[in-house]
Amino acid sequence: MPSTSDRERNRLTARAARYARVGANVGGVAARIAGARLFGFDLDRAKNAAELAAALGGLKGPIMKVAQLLATIPEALPPEYINELTKLQSQAPPMGWAFVKRRMQAELGADWQKKFASFEHHPAAAASLGQVHRATSLDGETLACKLQYPDMQSAVEADLQQLGVLFAIRRRFDPAIDTREIIKEIGARMREELDYRREAKHVALYRDMLKDEELIRVPRVEAKLSTERLLTMEWLDGSRMLDHKDESLAVRNRLATAMFTAWWLPFSRFGVIHGDPHLGNYTVFEQKKKPGGINLLDYGCIRIFPPKFVGGVVDLYNGLRNSDDARVVHAYETWGFRKLSRELIDILNIWARFIYGPLMEDRVRSIADGVKPGEYGRRQAFEVQRALRQKGPVTVPQEFVLMDRAAIGLGGVFLHLRAELNFHRLFEAAMEQFSVAAVEKRQNAALARAGL
Repeated sequence: MPSTSDRERNRLTARAARYARVGANVGGVAARIAGARLFGFDLDRAKNAAELAAALGGLKGPIMKVAQLLATIPEALPPEYINELTKLQSQAPPMGWAFVKRRMQAELGADWQKKFASFEHHPAAAASLGQVHRATSLDGETLACKLQYPDMQSAVEADLQQLGVLFAIRRRFDPAIDTREIIKEIGARMREELDYRREAKHVALYRDMLKDEELIRVPRVEAKLSTERLLTMEWLDGSRMLDHKDESLAVRNRLATAMFTAWWLPFSRFGVIHGDPHLGNYTVFEQKKKPGGINLLDYGCIRIFPPKFVGGVVDLYNGLRNSDDARVVHAYETWGFRKLSRELIDILNIWARFIYGPLMEDRVRSIADGVKPGEYGRRQAFEVQRALRQKGPVTVPQEFVLMDRAAIGLGGVFLHLRAELNFHRLFEAAMEQFSVAAVEKRQNAALARAGL
């Protein structure tokens, strides 16, 4: 068995190799940006963005996940880069069976196969940080075994380092948005996603928070078959969300309502959100041979907020509805925005009115009329960007990043489903009898029960 020092040397070697590969790709693009600015050349941002996307796409791994996350955070990168990054696929090449056996032995010991009645050789799903294998327990229960790829910690650190370089250059030459807090938040969440023991606690937290919701199912974790790099849960049968986009409006609205509840109930009552409402993280379960509700499958990207942050969401909602400028400013300051002039507040309100618009209209409607799923929020984001170039800069607070991303992702799901709901009444019901003190009390109790 390798010694601790051998393992450390292997990690350093892997990290150095990752730095070299990512750095060569990102650094080449960054050098062209800097050179063009320095010498006054015209920069073909569309071509440059395509080259960067090609470079990142060739690497796979965690930087793919980071790139796709960035593509859904308005103003993190210029529009040309966003257009290219949204084309990236998050699928990484799966580990072969020989590699899987070695990884499973490292996690559960040499006799790991005796702990399952069966274990499928080919993965059921492969993603940026790991892959999922279908297995059967000794009791005959179907299981989902999420196995992390080797040396992901080194890969994540290398990718985040180079992403920081790219962001630093962007800040220097296009300072309308200060991205330092964005990279800090992305780094924190990516490092958390590497810890499957923490993710198991997130699962327990969601089972607790959503235990009374019939439209939402959360898997159970098999603790004895889970480690820091292996997460084993019960298998939840279901079909892809997009398989139901042509169902009746009643079915589509039912699924959209389940999505709304799965996101807003934990946030409004416990100050917790799922920061990655990606279509691949949900499936639809059947009830009496009809679509019944949704399975929540992935719990790596979970954000736990201070209760006062939830209060800021309510304050901004009420401030916009009642044209109460003081309350609007208080909300932004609660979230961590600083040095806000009248002009900057007006610019932030462009985005806020877009996000809150469906929640403030007491009528049945789509989340955004006439907008395609991949374009949700894009026009408003570009409008904010243009305005900030004249009146900025503004620093995006760390705690705001995933809230914003999740709102965009959730809106995209509603558009895919072509749902027509009264979002105002759903929101009012979620926020009924809200108080920061009540959120704090419920959050502390729920986190304690989940071991967080």
